[in-house]
Amino acid sequence: MNDAPVLAQQIAARLRRSILRGTLPPGAPLKERDTAAAMGVSRTPMREAIRVLAQEGLVVLRPARSPIIARPTIKEVCDQIVVLRTLETLSARLACAAATGDDLADIARLHRALAENCDALDALDAFELDMGFHRRIAQASGNAALAETHDAYLARLWRARYLSARMRRNRARVVGNHSDLLTALLARDEAAAVAAAQAHLAGMEDDIVTALRAENQDQGKENER
Repeated sequence: MNDAPVLAQQIAARLRRSILRGTLPPGAPLKERDTAAAMGVSRTPMREAIRVLAQEGLVVLRPARSPIIARPTIKEVCDQIVVLRTLETLSARLACAAATGDDLADIARLHRALAENCDALDALDAFELDMGFHRRIAQASGNAALAETHDAYLARLWRARYLSARMRRNRARVVGNHSDLLTALLARDEAAAVAAAQAHLAGMEDDIVTALRAENQDQGKENER
């Protein structure tokens, strides 16, 4: 059995968390050999892990040079938000008809895990539960193409959404929105599910833009020192 793909995914997960926490900031080089040595792994799975992150938009590959941590523009992020918002609304609508009992049980479990531990969870742990909730709804849509596309855009916006989520100011609202959406899904009420999804996503662009601008300002001040 070849464990290389599994190891590459594990390395990618560790690097992804480092990117989200800012240990690997935007624009920083990701040196394959040095990073592999620091993590105690060989260069082959490290190279594959970097490719995974590049596909997600978290890393930018450069010919004959070390990859760097991506720094998308606010315009690029806002364009991606428009697409993701459409995908998540469609996911909620389709899931009302297509979701199985197991799908709904999984979605409810993810909601409870976040709602019951909202104040105690680390920002990154809470964020990953939040994203898992939305990913599971897309999977429950019964449309593989939709779920795959949603997953790709979720990955592209992973860091931008985390910057917004870690402010904590909207965590209670997020839990309330999730509750409304889950209630609609359980009732298989398509109109209510669409309305709940739209309400949940309504402030996403403003929150993300605010977070990105704040980060840009902080980095500007850092560069002036």
